[in-house]
Amino acid sequence: METVAVRDIFKDFQIFKSVKLMGWVRSNRDNGSIGFISFTDGSSIHSVQLVYKNGETTNFEEAKITRTGSAILVEGEVVESKQPGQNFEIKVTNFILLKQADEDYPLQKKEHGNEFLRSIAHLRERTNKYGTIMRLRSELAFAVHNFFHQNNFVWLSSPIITSNDAEGAGENFVVDSKTVKNFFNRSANLTVSGQMHAEAYALAYKRVYTFGPTFRAEKSNTNRHISEFWMIEPEVAFCNLEQLMFLIEEFIKYLIRFTLKNCKDEMSFLNKLSNNTLSEKLLGILQEPFEKITYKKAIAILKTDIANNKVKFENNSIFFGMDLNSEHEKYLCEKVYNKPLFIYDYPADIKAFYMKMNGDGTTVAACDLLVPGIGEIVGGSERENDFNKLLKKCDKLRMNTKDIQWYLDLRKYGYYKSAGFGLGFERFLMYITDSENVKDVIPFPRSYGSLDF
Repeated sequence: METVAVRDIFKDFQIFKSVKLMGWVRSNRDNGSIGFISFTDGSSIHSVQLVYKNGETTNFEEAKITRTGSAILVEGEVVESKQPGQNFEIKVTNFILLKQADEDYPLQKKEHGNEFLRSIAHLRERTNKYGTIMRLRSELAFAVHNFFHQNNFVWLSSPIITSNDAEGAGENFVVDSKTVKNFFNRSANLTVSGQMHAEAYALAYKRVYTFGPTFRAEKSNTNRHISEFWMIEPEVAFCNLEQLMFLIEEFIKYLIRFTLKNCKDEMSFLNKLSNNTLSEKLLGILQEPFEKITYKKAIAILKTDIANNKVKFENNSIFFGMDLNSEHEKYLCEKVYNKPLFIYDYPADIKAFYMKMNGDGTTVAACDLLVPGIGEIVGGSERENDFNKLLKKCDKLRMNTKDIQWYLDLRKYGYYKSAGFGLGFERFLMYITDSENVKDVIPFPRSYGSLDF
């Protein structure tokens, strides 16, 4: 008899009579002559109840002493359950203990705090909550590729080791070899963005995207920062800022629709954890267009509401040219508009060197997407397509252009117009799973001062 996946039994348990299952014990309750095992094989967020009885189950005594976390193989009959909340259970006829878990297995049948579970990231995916989140992560990664494939984008596997710092912030990890000094004959870093390489490929394919790991050496330990994370970065030739914001909104809404349609069990579970607010929040996003305001208008709203005593921030010094703090962004997004919000046309001095200058000579054609509860999850812009203007920006910032000469030269060879954005995959997962900490939506989080796995 071939083993059966738990998910298939849940689809229609009535088509099964006898089954063979292989997986792990979540809990084992022995009542003397009868015992109950909560069983999972990882194929579903739901556990199956196994019932073993003295005189009816081979290796009954072995089943009794099987600990939580142990690997088992069972054969049994699928029968209707008399227990409320479950349609069926497995009446075990043959029990085989494949591997007994040690007594110090840390995941017992009780509530575990998120901080404790982060300390055992190699095991936390076996819990209902983290098993659900990581399964959603997998499904959404598929959805990302599916969206771009359906819209005729070409996937670019951009380099992880680069010679440039695309953001210009200097928060990059230096790479070198222990055995060969100056291995690349120039400074090498772990990538902070695949954008520059995507721009090159956009001139060949028109629509491209990267989806891979990126790295930032920020000395920060907030609930929104990690050192290794995944970025989704499409780049589109002949695209302006208005078209880019349309693409961003369509992409976000596609991912939400995909999740609600294809991950119903997972979303139902997470919705209960959020006191039944998560599904309502996500459905609300699909029903209305995202709001759009200029940076100038955002500053005006903040100034007015402070003056009218509608709000008080830790930083009440609001002026044109400032980099908006998280508290300002959340206020605009959550209190003023209460919906996803684009802020666009930012001052050039607070944005990256590659962003296209607007006609006013002060602002750039850039946008950020803010969502309630998280803040910024997307940043995008048109790219400066004029070689001389881009070179002047680099000179003004005293950048060493040697390592990005190839990037500058793109402007000489048919670079008419291009725009792109970056979506932090983990930030989006926080939003769609209602998670409060970015370390809870990536399998093995890397952060400042922590590299445990």
